[in-house]
Amino acid sequence: MTRLSVNINKIALLRNSRGANIPDLVRFAKDCEQWGAQGITVHPRPDERHIRRSDVYALKEVVTTEFNIEGYPSEDFMKMVLEVKPEQCTLVPDEPGQLTSDHGWDTLKHEAQLKDIIATLKDAGIRVSLFIDPVAELIDGAKKTGADRIELYTGPYAHDFHTDRVAAIKDFVQAARHCDQIGIGINAGHDLNLDNLRFFRQNLPSLLEVSIGHALVRDCLYYGLENTLQLYRRHLE
Repeated sequence: MTRLSVNINKIALLRNSRGANIPDLVRFAKDCEQWGAQGITVHPRPDERHIRRSDVYALKEVVTTEFNIEGYPSEDFMKMVLEVKPEQCTLVPDEPGQLTSDHGWDTLKHEAQLKDIIATLKDAGIRVSLFIDPVAELIDGAKKTGADRIELYTGPYAHDFHTDRVAAIKDFVQAARHCDQIGIGINAGHDLNLDNLRFFRQNLPSLLEVSIGHALVRDCLYYGLENTLQLYRRHLE
């Protein structure tokens, strides 16, 4: 089974737009778990434009499924993660002011840096995933760093899906097969939605987890939270 982790950044963004605690981020995370989410993902940015550092600590107290913290491994980020000790930390190569994650790690160029960071996280009992493009050499590099998993950046797949779904999935199928061969787990995320998720899951049978936020929150506006979570779960099962 592929697990569904709900990225709640957009809920925090909505809350922050009014300066109060509506919607309540902690309550939303608990409701997601109650209605089918198998994990909660947050991606705090340095400017705290959506998820705040205080949110991360508050969520750790209530999340009963898998807690996944994404982000660039700055000194402040690492300190927070090591204090919170989530089940999983997904490292992304974002610049400080980047709007959204749109590329994966160059694991060859940053091998030494990533090895040290990943060793520190794993010593604390935290599973580590690297956000990465579907390229065999980069996946090999991820394996050398000691990462437990990679998270495939699926933006290009989502962009090309309606033009030619077979061509869009090709690199990801090959990447997944390579992961299976070298023994590294597979997560995926970015622009996956109810249109393209089932086809992606069907073609990557060893897919362990997807992290979905923007599209899922959009669908909640039309279908409601409980129905939306069940729709996504059905596409993964």
